[in-house]
Amino acid sequence: MNKPQILFVEDDTAVGNLIATTLETQNYQFHRAKTGAGALMDALSYRPDVMLLDLGLPDMDGIEIIKKIRSWSNLPIIVVSARGEDADKVVALDAGADDYLTKPFSVEELLARIRVALRRVRYDSQKTSAEAALYENGDLKIDYAGGRACCRGAEMKLTPMEYKLLCLLAKNTGKVLTHNYIISEIWGVSAGEAVAEIPSLRVFMATLRKKLELDPSHPQYIQTHVGVGYRMIRQRQEDES
Repeated sequence: MNKPQILFVEDDTAVGNLIATTLETQNYQFHRAKTGAGALMDALSYRPDVMLLDLGLPDMDGIEIIKKIRSWSNLPIIVVSARGEDADKVVALDAGADDYLTKPFSVEELLARIRVALRRVRYDSQKTSAEAALYENGDLKIDYAGGRACCRGAEMKLTPMEYKLLCLLAKNTGKVLTHNYIISEIWGVSAGEAVAEIPSLRVFMATLRKKLELDPSHPQYIQTHVGVGYRMIRQRQEDES
């Protein structure tokens, strides 16, 4: 099996050296860019499996890089930035980033985020058109054609809104979805109107969790990113290390 290819974009020497050492110890193949222009060229040339992206680059804001890449690629993008406000995370995720890690970060957390992104890549590459009608994630199964979901062998009694939320999260497994994105997709309202619907979203998400999770206070499937949104967690397969 080919080693995963990681492209990381970081102009700070110390942080760049830390990331390079971390990736090297895990036997990842990697390439480093220090500018936005270099990142875009490398994304085209190297076709990496995952991109780690700093937002504060000397020639271009990282948000613009995300938007440009999203115009032609679904490459998983993990933002690694010193911008730690919820508003900054929302902007990056709404632009198309898959995940957001705030500096300073632990090496263990960085590697965990990369593993999540790589599992998503493997899952997407293994799907066939026949399988696309059926979603499986651990004990959760969704029959899109039949419009029903089962968990732990029993059919879930979901309201139409709960089912829509579950499907949206499932189709973006491993990716953080912002409140604005979820509300615009489910309710069909503009970003400006989305804020008013966040309390309703939280209520529906709470009822969905009660039906999906064994212990809603310690969720196994739906992860909350406080002030940002939600993520469907891909369950580890038995054959994964």
